[in-house]
Amino acid sequence: MPTANAVILLSGGLDSATVLALARSRGFSCHCLSLDYGQRHRVELEAAVRVAARLGAAGQCTVQLDLTRFGGSALTDAAIAVPTGGADVGIPVTYVPARNTIMLSLALAWAEVLGAADIFVGVNAVDYSGYPDCRPDYIRAFETMANLATRAAVEGTRLTVHAPLIELSKAEIIRLGISLGVDYSLTVSCYQADALGRACGVCDSCRLRRAGFEAAGVIDPTPYTGH
Repeated sequence: MPTANAVILLSGGLDSATVLALARSRGFSCHCLSLDYGQRHRVELEAAVRVAARLGAAGQCTVQLDLTRFGGSALTDAAIAVPTGGADVGIPVTYVPARNTIMLSLALAWAEVLGAADIFVGVNAVDYSGYPDCRPDYIRAFETMANLATRAAVEGTRLTVHAPLIELSKAEIIRLGISLGVDYSLTVSCYQADALGRACGVCDSCRLRRAGFEAAGVIDPTPYTGH
C-alpha cells in the first residue's frame, strides 16, 4: 500500500520539528512547507531546511509572501521592538495578523495537489504567548472550512488538520521529541536570533523554550549570544 502524503508546516522551531518527527513516526511521507514572510528571525528558515533533511522529509518547500507590507507585528515591522521583559497579559506584539490562517491555507492548497488528506501544525495552547490562532477552537474551525472549500473534500477525501502538541506543555513536547530522535540544536525559536542562529535568551519565545528544557530535566542545546 502506498505511503500516505502529509503536509507539515515547518518553521524551523522546536515545536514544528517535533511535529515532523511525530508525523514521520506515524508512517507519513512528509512534505514540509515553510513560509518566508519577511520575519525578523529569517534564520529559522535555514533551520527548517536542516531539520527536514535530518528527519527524512520527502521534501521541503519555502514559499515567499512578504507580510512586511502590512506590518502590525514586532516580527514583521522593524519599528516595533521585540518585547524582552517577559510575557504580558493579552495578545503580544509578536502576534502576526492571520499568520496561521495564511500558512494553513497554503498547506491546504499543496495538500490538494499532493492528494494528501492530512496537514500537521505545531500550534500549542498551553505554553504559548496568547496567540488566538493557536487555540483548539481555531484548528477545528479551519478544518471545517477546509472540508467545505476544497474539491478533494467535495469529491470524498476528508481533510484532517492535526495539532498533536496543542494540549502539551513545552517540557512534554521536548520529551516527546527526544524520544523520536529530534536534535533540538538544529532548531531556532528566538524571535531575534542573529545570523548564526544564536538566541537572545530574553524574548518570550526564548523564555518558553529555556523553561521547557529546565522543566524536562534536559540540557538546553540552544546557542545564546554572549555564550
